[in-house]
Amino acid sequence: MNILTKFPKERIELPEAYQKIYEQHYLSNREGKYKTTSLSQKLESWMHKKVAADIKGSADPRSTLEIGAGTLNQLQFEERVGNYDIVEPFRELYEGSPLLSRVDQIYADISEIPFDKKYDRITTVATFEHIMDLPFVVAHAAKHLQEGGSLRVAIPNEGTIMWRMGTMITGAEFKKKYGLDYQVLMRYEHVNTAADIEGVLKYFFHHAKCSVFGLSKGLAFYRFYECSEVRQDRIDAFFNER
Repeated sequence: MNILTKFPKERIELPEAYQKIYEQHYLSNREGKYKTTSLSQKLESWMHKKVAADIKGSADPRSTLEIGAGTLNQLQFEERVGNYDIVEPFRELYEGSPLLSRVDQIYADISEIPFDKKYDRITTVATFEHIMDLPFVVAHAAKHLQEGGSLRVAIPNEGTIMWRMGTMITGAEFKKKYGLDYQVLMRYEHVNTAADIEGVLKYFFHHAKCSVFGLSKGLAFYRFYECSEVRQDRIDAFFNER
């Protein structure tokens, strides 16, 4: 089956009790205010470091686009080499950040980027699992890569037993604080599994090299993909059909 037929996904409706606490929980989670999320952020540093590994110690300027920049926490791991643009629809996440001065251009949607603008590297950390029309975003990213550039994708290993086990501790704290089932929130936020994301990356790129934080794809907490060599015929066909 063509992986594209699974998209766009539909997000479940969030029950009213979850809607009432969603914004508060989201901001607290992003800022690491819970004990478990503070721990998870330390574990998540693996993803940030993998994404930034290609420019560590490099003196050559390399232009970068980060998709889903959020609170700009990836910039703590990036050495300043070249232009740095971001895609982030929620201004409240990055406004006031001391790292904002390192950002050159901000886009609310990837489709806003000028057609002829190219980047040496496009990065994303813990974002692709949230995107309902993932092929649209990946195809646009491929379109904006310089020849020889790479799309660098770090994601939670959603859809595996290890990831579900890993969320049990967070779930217990969430249950204690709000009296609600954390998995309901996860099903609302994570519309794509790691396998879904891998399928889309391999559809649009000849190479999607995977490494994991764990023993294997099935027994890991996180995955990282370095994608290169765009399948231009598939990119062209995708946009022609749209």
